[in-house]
Amino acid sequence: MSGLQFGLEHLTVPGMIIGGVLVLFSAISWAVLLRKWLLLRASSAGNLQFLAKFRESPHPLALYLTRDRVETSPMYHVYLQACRELAFYLVGEEEPGRTFSSRLQGAGRINVSQMGAVQMAMERAVASAATRLEARLSTVSTILAAAPFLGLLGTAWGILEVFAILAQAGDAGISALAPGIASALIPTILAMLVSVPCLVGHNMIVARVRAMIVRLDNFANELSGLMDRQFVDHQKPDAILPSLGAMGAAAMPRFSHAPLTPSGAALSSDPTV
Repeated sequence: MSGLQFGLEHLTVPGMIIGGVLVLFSAISWAVLLRKWLLLRASSAGNLQFLAKFRESPHPLALYLTRDRVETSPMYHVYLQACRELAFYLVGEEEPGRTFSSRLQGAGRINVSQMGAVQMAMERAVASAATRLEARLSTVSTILAAAPFLGLLGTAWGILEVFAILAQAGDAGISALAPGIASALIPTILAMLVSVPCLVGHNMIVARVRAMIVRLDNFANELSGLMDRQFVDHQKPDAILPSLGAMGAAAMPRFSHAPLTPSGAALSSDPTV
C-alpha cells in the first residue's frame, strides 16, 4: 500500500472538506485558463486574417467602406473605432451610407486636435481589448495564492488531531499516530498538485496576453501614423503675436541704465554734479 493511498483511507472530515475546496479551485482555474487559451487562439487567427486584408487594401478606409468585418480580431475593433472617429470629422458620419464614398472624395483634411481624438479612440479600443483578454485571470491568481494556505491549514488541523490522540492514548506507538499524520499531509499534497500546474498555465497565458496587447499597441501606432500622413493637415499659418498695446496693456516704464554707487544711488551723467 502506498503512502498516498494510506493517507486517503484515513482522511478526516476537515481534510475532506479542504480537499474538496482545493479540487473545486483547480476546476475553476483550469476552466478559466482553457477559455483564455481558446480566446487567444481565435484572436490570433483573426488578427492574421485582418492584417492580410488590411495590407492588401488600396486605401486605409477600404475595409471600413466595404464593411469587411473580422469580429474575432481585436485589431479589427481598434481599426473600426479609429475609422468611425475619422469619418465623423471628415464627412460628419460614423457609419458609411450610400453617399459616403462620394462625400469622402470631396472631403478635406482634419486638423491635429481632431487626429488626437482619433488616437484617443484607438487607445480606448486597445484598453477595452486588454480588459477582455485579462478578464478573470485575477481569479486564477487569487486561487494560486490561497491554495497553499488551505493546504497548510489542513495539515495543521490534522497535526492537532494527532496531538489530541496522543494526549488521550498516553504512551501511544507509531502505529496509532501514523494514520493521523498521513491524513494530515494529504491537504498539502493536494494544494501542491493544484498550485504548480495552474501556476505554469497561468504564466503562459499571461505572457501570451501581454504579447497580444503589445501587438495591438504597435498596430494602433502604425495605423495612427498612416492616417496622420494621409488625412491630417499640418500646415499652419504664421501667427504674429499681438503687441501689448493691442492687447490693452499699459506701456512698460523705461528704466535708467546709469551705474549705481556703492550706496545704491544712480550716478548722474552731468559732469558738473
